Amino acid sequence: MSKRAYFGTDGIRGQANRHPMTAEVALRVGMAAGKLFMSEDPRRHLVVIGKDTRLSGYMIEPALVAGFTSVGMDVRLFGPLPTPAVAMMTRSLRADLGVMISASHNGFADNGIKLFGPDGRKLSDERELEIEALMDQGLEEGLADSRSLGRVQRIDDSQARYIEIVKASFPRRMSLNGLRVVIDCANGAAYKVAPEALYELGAEVVKLGVEPDGFNINEECGSTHPEAMVAAVKKYRADIGIALDGDADRLVLCDEKGVLVDGDQIMALIADHWAAKGRLTGGGVVATIMSNLGLERFLAQRGLKLERTAVGDRSVMMRMREGGFNLGGEQSGHIILSDICTTGDGLVAALQVLAVLKETGKPMSALARQFEPVPQKLENVRFAGGKPLESEQVQGVIAQATERLNGSGRLVVRASGTEPLIRIMAEGDDEALVSQVVREIAGALKKAAA
Repeated sequence: MSKRAYFGTDGIRGQANRHPMTAEVALRVGMAAGKLFMSEDPRRHLVVIGKDTRLSGYMIEPALVAGFTSVGMDVRLFGPLPTPAVAMMTRSLRADLGVMISASHNGFADNGIKLFGPDGRKLSDERELEIEALMDQGLEEGLADSRSLGRVQRIDDSQARYIEIVKASFPRRMSLNGLRVVIDCANGAAYKVAPEALYELGAEVVKLGVEPDGFNINEECGSTHPEAMVAAVKKYRADIGIALDGDADRLVLCDEKGVLVDGDQIMALIADHWAAKGRLTGGGVVATIMSNLGLERFLAQRGLKLERTAVGDRSVMMRMREGGFNLGGEQSGHIILSDICTTGDGLVAALQVLAVLKETGKPMSALARQFEPVPQKLENVRFAGGKPLESEQVQGVIAQATERLNGSGRLVVRASGTEPLIRIMAEGDDEALVSQVVREIAGALKKAAA
């Protein structure tokens, strides 16, 4: 595959107003993507655009609009709306393209651009490379004539439409009456829709992270900082806590005692419940190389398989489509339920867990720990430049660690696709050995980075 100039593992992302996350790049994305998707059919074409609550969204959105309209594409603006909602509505409004302006779980200073095709799924690597090639062409090429410029309209009921889609994913004739739910929206894209959907389904809702000011997205709240959710669950004696990230495509839960529940445990719970009902397809679950070995063993005991992919929900979704799976996700809390969504949706996944809670009548603490996780150690090593992972010394340490874990665990060392980080993950039955190999690899990486 050709080297990418703009797109990473999850669209284009970076510090706002610094390359590549500038108004000029956003303009070029709009023009290039518009040209690509308009070249295939002479009819009027449509792009829908959503965003989270970052201040820089006000800069990037109009730049994208200018790009799309300049090549003759009509635009519909949603305003603040979760990433999965944009994906769903790209398909439901029969748009040619969907765009989400968000840097997901990152701080407010970053932003990003994610693109969805007419099927509501993220664009392929090949499509992104085609867009990149067009972005580097002259800005005056392929412009629409004065009568053919695109028109722009705001969709005022976009949030209400998404809430209805979400509610329809919950079992009919079941309500959340009697449940007290804490929902932390990370001051992000779901700050209106998530509490409203839960309330309309009958829950007593305790809201956190619902006062965005352009700067406080993911700040000491949401799935990356679940402490606020845990404290609220204990304070209000809630039955469950739900924490979303800035664009609401992932979640972390906690039980009524405040114990955290990660994506692996959520997938195990849903898989077991769906399998018992004959609803699980593909014979198992798709997860990434980062998911705990305990999840794999849990599924195997039930005659189900765990298929692993590279990190990233796009990789998970691709394998799900290939193998006919309807459940997949990541340990970090991206949960994809492909019968309902075309990408990870934190709120829809939370509702599936709430449905099990209501149906079984058990407390969340009795459902939260589906399997005993294998000891796992994660560490990130930040670097300023160069390629420390390619160091001969680092590779030697990794090879030795792999050999020592052979048969009793796993090791994954990889570069982040969105930040200048090397991520180290080791797991195995010997917790002391796991900690030691991670420490040794991190030390070698820091030395190489210096």
